[in-house]
Amino acid sequence: MIIESLLDTDLYKYTMQQAVWSQFPQASVEYAFKCRNGVDLRPYAVEIQAEIDHLGELSLRPDEQSYLAGIRFIKPGYVDSLRRFLLDPANVRVTTSDGELGIRVRGSWFHTILFEVPILAIVNEVYFRSTEPDAPTRGSIGREKLLQKCEQINAASKRGLPLRVIEFGTRRRYSRGWQREVVQTLKSEIGDALIGTSNLLLAKEFGLRAFGTMAHEFLQAGQAFVHLADSQKFALEAWNREYRGDLGIALSDVFGMDAFLHDFDLLFSKTYDGARHDSGDPFVWGEKLIAHYETMGIDSRTKTAVFSDSLDIPKMVALAERFEGRIRTQFGIGTNLTNDFDFPPLPIVLKMVRCNGRPTVKVSDSLGKTMSEDDVYLRYVHQTFGLH
Repeated sequence: MIIESLLDTDLYKYTMQQAVWSQFPQASVEYAFKCRNGVDLRPYAVEIQAEIDHLGELSLRPDEQSYLAGIRFIKPGYVDSLRRFLLDPANVRVTTSDGELGIRVRGSWFHTILFEVPILAIVNEVYFRSTEPDAPTRGSIGREKLLQKCEQINAASKRGLPLRVIEFGTRRRYSRGWQREVVQTLKSEIGDALIGTSNLLLAKEFGLRAFGTMAHEFLQAGQAFVHLADSQKFALEAWNREYRGDLGIALSDVFGMDAFLHDFDLLFSKTYDGARHDSGDPFVWGEKLIAHYETMGIDSRTKTAVFSDSLDIPKMVALAERFEGRIRTQFGIGTNLTNDFDFPPLPIVLKMVRCNGRPTVKVSDSLGKTMSEDDVYLRYVHQTFGLH
């Protein structure tokens, strides 16, 4: 089976689940799947369903529980709540109507939050093992291409460019085995330039630091608890209450960067370590973030900008060159490491669309990345934040 451990996911699913366990235990949610380029995934629905059903058989092993408990910001009570935790496949509905594959996840937020990353990894691997088998070993498109990227990283590092690379590729990986090989190769080939991975299972196996704070859903959920205009501040405050200085990277593009900076006031600017870019022009975004810190009287060199949107090695190097000495940079590279061959990756997402029965949206700075199922509510969001 594709997923054989509940740790085969990104850290931010567990960090968000802990906050849900602490602060929003009664919340109910709904997630919707979307393939942005229209690839017909319906022929794989039966295989995908079987893999999702298998998720219900997994639980955290004692060594995995101990690993989580050893992370400083993970609470003992939360780990105890996971000792009997099981994912329930009955919360997931896979359909093939309306000319496309549909996947809906409904249920309590605490009990459904861990579905997202495994389901996306399942869809990818089921699809690619059928359409592009053995891609990593075919000529120069797999391992040789990966080694070339390592050489580019090492060349930039030798020039004194501070590259801090985080492997971010679980959700859109070609396969579980290939992601593992990618991380193993990065660790052996680029040395200290690799500072960690978002995947908990691989971090545990290779002795790497696991990276991750919050995803869009955490800020989206705030839309269900308070007035829309206050929802980002509400979520950022809830995160501060939970982690009190740990995990201090805020996600900036639920309503776009300008709306984020409007809410990212002096208190947040001081207490958060920095922000993560996930849509729009990264160079413009970085300049806006630095200017914001300057306006707040904060030395931007003490803060961190995490770039994680569709990065490749040349773009990472260019960003490092632009912002060297102006703000600390980290680079979360996903698909370009774990699914970069001679065929296009699947641009798939599984995003929260409702919380407590109320619609939630993500309005992106990049065309095509906005996620909404309620046009009336989307217009309200645009009016509230002055979006175009």
